[in-house]
Amino acid sequence: MRKESLDFLKKLLATPSPSGYEAEIQKICKAYAKPFVDEIYKDVHGNQYHVRNKEAAVRVMLAGHIDEIGLMVNTIDEKGFIGFVPIGGVDSAVLGGQRVIVHGEKGGVPGVIGRKAIHLTPESERNKPLEMHQMWVDIGAKNKRDAQKLVAIGDPITIDAGYLELRDNKVVARAFDDRIGAFVCLEAMRLIARRALHVAVYCVTTVQEEIGLRGAITSSYGCHPQAGIAVDVGWATDHPKGEGERYGQISIGGGPIIDRGPNINPVVYKGLISTAKKHRIHVQHVAAPRGTGTDANAMQLSRGGVATALVGIPNRYMHTPVELVSLKDVEDAAKLIAEWVCALPKNPSFIP
Repeated sequence: MRKESLDFLKKLLATPSPSGYEAEIQKICKAYAKPFVDEIYKDVHGNQYHVRNKEAAVRVMLAGHIDEIGLMVNTIDEKGFIGFVPIGGVDSAVLGGQRVIVHGEKGGVPGVIGRKAIHLTPESERNKPLEMHQMWVDIGAKNKRDAQKLVAIGDPITIDAGYLELRDNKVVARAFDDRIGAFVCLEAMRLIARRALHVAVYCVTTVQEEIGLRGAITSSYGCHPQAGIAVDVGWATDHPKGEGERYGQISIGGGPIIDRGPNINPVVYKGLISTAKKHRIHVQHVAAPRGTGTDANAMQLSRGGVATALVGIPNRYMHTPVELVSLKDVEDAAKLIAEWVCALPKNPSFIP
């Protein structure tokens, strides 16, 4: 991956952005995308649009959500310990002992997630996942008043876990779901920046996906596309207990995932497959027999319907602080989408 792109990705991952608090990430996306697009603007929901060739009759939407799962300050007790509730699908089993940042009005406040020590836990209760109300955040405050100088009810909390490079193009970070999808969409815009287009392209970095596909709903209405591709992460099953025979045989480094099912328009699907073959991009396939639970689902159901596809980045350990992806899969996904967009004719039909 080129240095400028990798630096952008690292910056995206270093900036926390739980659902409902995405403004700082949008600033980073805007600065990166500005040289590659004709126009950038935001809507009242917080979605950001990066647009090329706006006057074309047919509009194509690319969507990757920038929000991540997190926690929210729910209570502050008299001793200054902080109770929390989840933002999105947080697995309580991975929380105990994590370092966190509480994002207060005056800036980030470091803390840790505390729990009763194993030595003090009855043997019958050991090795069982704790519920969230059995844990707390400790910022080292003297008391409630001291804690309230820095944090307030409703402040978001994120796990303090950074970017790590492993072997064979594999990288680890929290929030690859779905910061990597937004990255792929913006990289596709970079790849098409100096190429002729017959369609308008709206690359939308959407918000609040983790709490109900909310940004994709409003932004799909906002740009009213005829076709769209959502980019999200998909479950890699190439690890112990992956159960590939049950969930699909998906490997890290095996190429982008292309879903197939009722959420996916057959014309767009065939176009992506043809593009992959033409440009020798290896792809993987997943059966999706119902709505996918991604921005693709919201896009498909917008207004009178959108011809939608879903491109996935294989991801191990989803919704943990150590999500793992391959940079090769990421680059191939951006190339696949860029080549598909550039090959669209002036008046494509997406009617099955």
